Amino acid sequence: WAAFEGVPGPEHYNPMGTVHGGYAATLLDSACGIAVVTRLEEDQAMTTLELKTSYLKAMTGKTGRVRAEGRVISMGRRVAYTEAKLTDADGRLLATATSTLLVIDA
Repeated sequence: WAAFEGVPGPEHYNPMGTVHGGYAATLLDSACGIAVVTRLEEDQAMTTLELKTSYLKAMTGKTGRVRAEGRVISMGRRVAYTEAKLTDADGRLLATATSTLLVIDA
């Protein structure tokens, strides 16, 4: 399990005036990846192979603090599967992600 929080600002806006989807994807990818890191041996590393992000609600300057929480669904010797959710301070679901990660011997 891992969590990342942030407060999107104007520097994260896209041309339509909402927070760019890459902001959500970054938080979700980080939560998924670090959730796997918590399960690795000292001589292992990981890298993201695939990230699928679904956007459910737009973020704006009024959204405030958001939180991405990631969990390991399955952890194998070479591949890990994770999922994450991004919520606002009131618990509203903004985006979700699933990720496949490669486990590497360092």
